[in-house]
Amino acid sequence: GTPTVGKRTYAQSITALVKDTVIANGLCEAMTYSFESPKVFDKLLIPADSDLRKAIVISNPLGEDFSIMRTVSFNGILTSLATNYNRRNESAGLFEVAKVYIPTLTMGMYGNMDFYDLKGIVEHLMHVLGMSKVAEYVTEKSLPWMHPGRTASVIVNGESIGYLGEVHPAVLKNYGIGTRAYLAVLDMEKVIANAN
Repeated sequence: GTPTVGKRTYAQSITALVKDTVIANGLCEAMTYSFESPKVFDKLLIPADSDLRKAIVISNPLGEDFSIMRTVSFNGILTSLATNYNRRNESAGLFEVAKVYIPTLTMGMYGNMDFYDLKGIVEHLMHVLGMSKVAEYVTEKSLPWMHPGRTASVIVNGESIGYLGEVHPAVLKNYGIGTRAYLAVLDMEKVIANAN
């Protein structure tokens, strides 16, 4: 037969570019569990009637802490940040391209980084992917796990592709993080669809 050369799909190429860009901006890749505890929803201040609480229940779980499939990607990052904070690491910057029901890019940090550092990484990512001229940042106040006055939606071509900002102080307390921490969550399907 004739040998063929394998190559990445367009989506795989964009995902690799996203990872390389975020790593170049100083964050480390994390790998967290897809299984979670239902207690996560209370920890994140997610309202009782939220669709995010409609998780797939594992029929034969390892225990309650691993009894549902995650519906949000940032619990794992916050847990990892809390572990770093409680081990007295001065600062931490992590990211993960993870699947929930849709693939998401989640970035989290604390320490010698702030909202503007995180926004700078997102803006750099938008530039690398050819979206900086169409990206806007609009105040976001509807996410209970995020600080209402310090969070922005990332809008590209009139559609929200994610958000970034400061984690709500009550959520930080629930995770045992005693300093300000920041999250950015981007919908990778929308990122890939808008990449130019």
